[in-house]
Parts: sequence; structure tokens; C-alpha cells
Amino acid sequence: MGGPNRPAQGGSGMNQRIRSLTVALSLLFLVLFVQATNWQYFRQEGLASDPRNNRVSAREFDDRRGPIVTADGTVVAATEPVSETVNPGSRFDWQRVYPQGDLFAHVTGYYTLDYGATQLERTQNAVLVGKDPAQQLAAVGGIFGGGDPTGSVHLTLRADLQRVAKQALGEREGSAVVVDVRTGAVLAMWSWPSFDPNPVVAHDGDVASAALAALHDDRRKPLLANAYQERYMPGSTFKVLTTAIGLERGGLTLDTVFPEERAWVPPDTTKPLRNYGGRACGGTLLEVFRRSCNIPFARTAVELGPALFVDGVDRFGFEQRIPFDLPASAASTFGGRPSRFDDALALLALHGFGGGDVQVTPLHMAMIAAAVGNGGRMMVPHVIAETRTNTGTVIYRARPETWLVPMRADTAALLTDLMVEVVRNGTASCCMTLKGGIQAAAKTGTAQLNPEGETERSHAWIMGFAPADAPRVAVAVMLRGVNDEISSSTGGRLAGPIAKRLLDAALSLVP
Repeated sequence: MGGPNRPAQGGSGMNQRIRSLTVALSLLFLVLFVQATNWQYFRQEGLASDPRNNRVSAREFDDRRGPIVTADGTVVAATEPVSETVNPGSRFDWQRVYPQGDLFAHVTGYYTLDYGATQLERTQNAVLVGKDPAQQLAAVGGIFGGGDPTGSVHLTLRADLQRVAKQALGEREGSAVVVDVRTGAVLAMWSWPSFDPNPVVAHDGDVASAALAALHDDRRKPLLANAYQERYMPGSTFKVLTTAIGLERGGLTLDTVFPEERAWVPPDTTKPLRNYGGRACGGTLLEVFRRSCNIPFARTAVELGPALFVDGVDRFGFEQRIPFDLPASAASTFGGRPSRFDDALALLALHGFGGGDVQVTPLHMAMIAAAVGNGGRMMVPHVIAETRTNTGTVIYRARPETWLVPMRADTAALLTDLMVEVVRNGTASCCMTLKGGIQAAAKTGTAQLNPEGETERSHAWIMGFAPADAPRVAVAVMLRGVNDEISSSTGGRLAGPIAKRLLDAALSLVP
């Protein structure tokens, strides 16, 4: 007689091993998924902006790429089938082209096999070739079905406004930036000199190498996006910051009266400071602001002292990299921490009116103007409005975001009144009367680059916004003091007409 039936011990052990193996494989798959997601999604921006990540394989280079398109529908980067007339004998099927030439080169950058990619071509590579994780998830069917996986990048910048900036600046070295006061969207950002990316992306290696070498050798650095990758002494536009800090952290009021004087000797020196042109200047805050006297703002910086003044400047984002969606943005700098000025109050005085070691990017100056117009809130700047799949599904959409709040709303309102007076009766009265009687608010600047007695060299600046009573757009224009035309003029007379053209155009285009 047999005993009771029992399951085979070998089968039970086998099932247990299979279950253990299944669990282990599941855990390994989970780890792989987490790591892939980390590298492809969460670390994507860092990898894309890493300058060492600048080479692509020939196979990847010949992948089709999606377009980059402006807010008004102009294609500024696209992929076309290789033409035997353009690239005879090329081993590639696709050619990257930039239909607008130099107009958006500092935004799109370029995409090459031997020299990598720059600007949006680098940071948005995954979207453009269809490898963004969210994009792949949305288009799995299309990818496996052999469809077009590419995506597109849609800009906040407008081609029509960018052309106005280019025409207004002409062949004068400098930058012009227009931003939406309310959202931080960059509507135009032009620097001259610029460059045409098309020769750089030629499939003929000799042509591409020669084009890039010529650009690198150009002393004017056309490959550098001066609007946000270079900083300059701001001159009297910096008085907006000194006034804001004085109103909030010191005893400065609209009733403050400064003495009428041609020169003033600050502490820790025997060398006097003078107003622009050596003229006598003084009076109420409104008077010295509209006339752009130097000495009152030097006095204000010294009276505030190093700790309060440097802290106030930091609140405007100095010594911080701007959270911009284009790579390698330069940080504006005040030129030192408070301890540097403890025994150098004369240097602090010089910094009070934008001299010394103060340096600002044109983009940051436009953001400061926008913050005044936006009730004291400085928005995160951005050039990307959306990214989309090939079928039009939105992958990413920019949302307005506050970066800093450097001043109170009542301080911003007082500064607006002061800047309106600059346009009505001050240093910008020559050239900032807008179409339709719209009132602008502005501050000019002439940044003297050389010591007294030498041939004068100075940058010409203006920053401002409009309409003054309900601000929509802000502007900053900077012209480099590389020749007599710029250095012999002032910010109002030289940069002012450019700012006026940009504000007129922007207000007619931006609701």
C-alpha cells in the first residue's frame, strides 16, 4: 500500500528559484529604468549644457532634426535633404540649414559633426531628434511604425522685432534686448557682430574648418552672444539700483536735497569725484536723477555703507548666474564683497554711480528695467516658449516664474516716476517720445572707460519700459565704446533712438 501523495521536492525548489530570479530581474530592470530616466531626463539639461559633450557620431549626425521656429512663425533652423549642388559627393542624407543667416545665430547656435553643437542646437538636441523621454512616450507608435520622430522648438522671440533690432543697431558693436515685463519672455535679443552658421555646418570639412577658424580669429568675438555672455560697465543706468537701495535701506526720499557741487572728495582719498562733463549738479532726488548727477549717488553709496549697499545690489541678482534657458550666461558683478570696501569708501562711492568694477550683461539690465515696471518682481528670462512632438503635442510649455523680488512695489512706483521724468525733461528727452503719445520710462548711461586726461572711451546705455502706467515691454541697449562716434556721444542721444524704435515696434506687436 502506498502512502499519501506529496508534491515533488525538486519542483518546489525550481519554482522558488524561478520566483527569486524573477524578483532579481525585476529589481535590475527597475534600477536600469531609474538610471536611464536619471540620465535621459533629470540630468538631460546638465549633460546638454556640458561643453565637453560636443561630439556626435556620423550615424547620429545624419538623423533628421526638427525645426526651431520664432513666435511669429519664421523657421530659423531646419533640416533639408542633401542637394548635390550644395554638398556634392556628401555621404549624408540631410543638411542642417539656417534660413535667416546671422539673425538668430546666438540663439540657435549650430550643429556640426566635427565641432559639436552650440546654443539651442545643443541643449534641445533630444527634442529635435525625438529622443526626449516624454516625447518618446507620446510617440511610441510612430517610432516603431517608422514615422517621423523629430520634435520642434518654438521661441518667444519674434523675427519681425529681431529685424528691427538688427537694423537699428546697424554695424555698431553692442546689444539690444527686449523682454515682456510680465512674463520674462525674451522678445528680441540681438548682438553685433553676429555670424552666419551655414558655412560652419557645411559637410565639406575644409569649408567648415575655415569658416570657424575665421570666426575664432575675429577680435570682435562674433561667436560670443554679447547680450548675455558678456558684461560691461553700466554707467549711470546703475543709478536705478542705487536709488532703489537708498529708498529701502537708507534715508533717501523724494524730499532729499543734495548740495550743488562740481566735485566731492569721498573718504579714504584725496582725489575728488566729479559729475559728467565737470558740471555743477545738485538739488532734489528728482532733479539729480533726471540730470544724472554722479556725486549724489556716490554720497548715497557711502552713507549706506558697504554691508547694506552690497546686500542691496545682491538682491538684484548680482554675483548670481541668471537662470536662463540658453547656456553659459555670464553673472553680473559688483566687483567685491563688503570687506573690500571697508577701508576703500572712495571705491564704494565710484561704484555708487556705476563706475569702478561694476559690470552688467545687457540681458540683466533689461530684466532690472522690467522689474521696476513689474512692481518690483524680476521674472525668470526665457527664449523657449514650447517644445512639441512632430504631431504638435506639447512636451514643454514655459510658465511665468518670479526669480527675485529686489524691491517693494512702492519703491518701484517711485522709480517709475523718476524714470518718466528722465524721458520728459532729462537725459532721454531727446529721443524717447513714443508713437501714439505712449509714455516711456527710462534711464540713460554713459560709462567712461578710461582715466581723466586720456582719449575718451565710453559705452552708451539706455534701459526702460513702456507704457509707464501699465508696463508691457522693457528694453536695454548697449553700444560698446570702441570708436569716436560712440565715445563722443551719450547714452540718451545714441542708444535712445534704438530703444525708441524697439519699444514702438514691440508695443505694436505684443498685446
